[in-house]
Amino acid sequence: MSAPYLLTPVSDEDIARGDGSQFVNFSESFLRVTKDSVGGDSGTLLRFRPWQSCLFCRLLARRADGRYKHRQALIGMPRKNGKSAVGAALAIYGLVSGPKGGEVYSIAADKEQARIVFGTAKKMIEMAPEMANSFNVYRDAIELPATGSVYRVLSAEAFTKEGLNPHLTIADEVHAQPTRELWDVMSLASGARVEPMMVGITTAGVKSDSSGGDSLCYGMYQYGEKIIRGEIEDPAFYFEWWGAPEGADHNDPAVWAAANPGYNDIVSEEDFKSSVLRTPEAEYRTKRLNQWVSTAQAWLPAGAWDDCETGGTIPDGAEVVLGFDGSFTNDSTALVVVSCPAGEDDKPLIDVVAAWEKPTDASNGWSVDIFSVEDEIRKACRRWQVREIVCDPFRWARTYQILESEGLPIVEFPQSPSRMVPATQRFYEAVMNKTVAHSGDPRLARHLSNCVLRTDSRGSRLSKDAKGSPRKIDLAVSAVMALERACQEPEVAPVPQFFSWADL
Repeated sequence: MSAPYLLTPVSDEDIARGDGSQFVNFSESFLRVTKDSVGGDSGTLLRFRPWQSCLFCRLLARRADGRYKHRQALIGMPRKNGKSAVGAALAIYGLVSGPKGGEVYSIAADKEQARIVFGTAKKMIEMAPEMANSFNVYRDAIELPATGSVYRVLSAEAFTKEGLNPHLTIADEVHAQPTRELWDVMSLASGARVEPMMVGITTAGVKSDSSGGDSLCYGMYQYGEKIIRGEIEDPAFYFEWWGAPEGADHNDPAVWAAANPGYNDIVSEEDFKSSVLRTPEAEYRTKRLNQWVSTAQAWLPAGAWDDCETGGTIPDGAEVVLGFDGSFTNDSTALVVVSCPAGEDDKPLIDVVAAWEKPTDASNGWSVDIFSVEDEIRKACRRWQVREIVCDPFRWARTYQILESEGLPIVEFPQSPSRMVPATQRFYEAVMNKTVAHSGDPRLARHLSNCVLRTDSRGSRLSKDAKGSPRKIDLAVSAVMALERACQEPEVAPVPQFFSWADL
């Protein structure tokens, strides 16, 4: 069995006094796998691996006076090693074994992320016939009437969390917290509890937060390192980190195995072999090797986009998605079309409909001709069967309202991390796997070459090479949005092909 890369010491005596074995027995007797995976079939009872059992025995150790040894913990492991199931099981155990009137919380950078662990816990309870009748299950809360205890899910608006009294807090993906405010609020709120515990379960991310200083998670990581080196004495802080050392070869299967406790068990070896070929290095290092990164990376490797060129165009009447990224002054506006694949072997084709860029000799008062933009969108809808017009609602609300009132299928696609991170990844994979084609438009190639991959606490997405750079990336952003929607189920009904504007 492999060992964690970093681990704070816990004595055998404290482990023997702890609740680790009790927790494992409870989980394996009542809690079930919630979805089919490499680790087990949905509906089967949980079976902890030896490394997981050891983790909980250390985490739930007790001091000689009978109290929990740890008040705060940071547990880091690469993705797909069962973090959600681990967090959910711990939350349920804390609800059942905790004090009367106990309060358990799942927190994360946003509520949807926090609901991942909470949702897994809810499914575990619903799938356990011995337990289901003992709980009241709601959308954002689970109550245990016998003890008056409750388990809730919370988001990152820390100012709304005053007045809580948690005895157990499970923080998912600590690296994504924009600041340390929520963590500190929950920590201070638990001060009146006899045995409070905060457990952060996370992958690595970027070292700095939005202010440019060390992020909450990286700061805790460094704190754990100092404890291990003997620079700080804090027996109440537990730190367990699975990952690869800095400088390790991210292409080496031996590194994959050492960094991932569930390698070739919970997560398959084939998945690593495939993902290393199509995932940007910075993203691969944070998510698969649990390493910290700090720099922006060039997005597409040299020649990758050229290899996808077919020179073809999308035939009139084809089902397509339009991607639109607009500006008003001193920037560019882009309209891209992507064909919707008709089958598994059909490659989406990407082409440029129109682009408006500030001429080099124009003054700073130059602005985009809004009416020209709207007419180009209408022309595209006459030429193709447009399933969706995907656009960021920022600044162009009037145009979207007008076009939508004419019956055009406007779909808002805010360029938020939750949208752009997976869309950026899909586009990258399609290019690297050559499952997408393009016409060879030099404007789109230029915008793509201007992109860098910037990784922050929310993930990796497109950016200019520097803030205020004159290099444009709007066609690239439009293409990323359009491909994402072309490969998904439509949100609105398509506009009939070759309609008459007089009929609208």
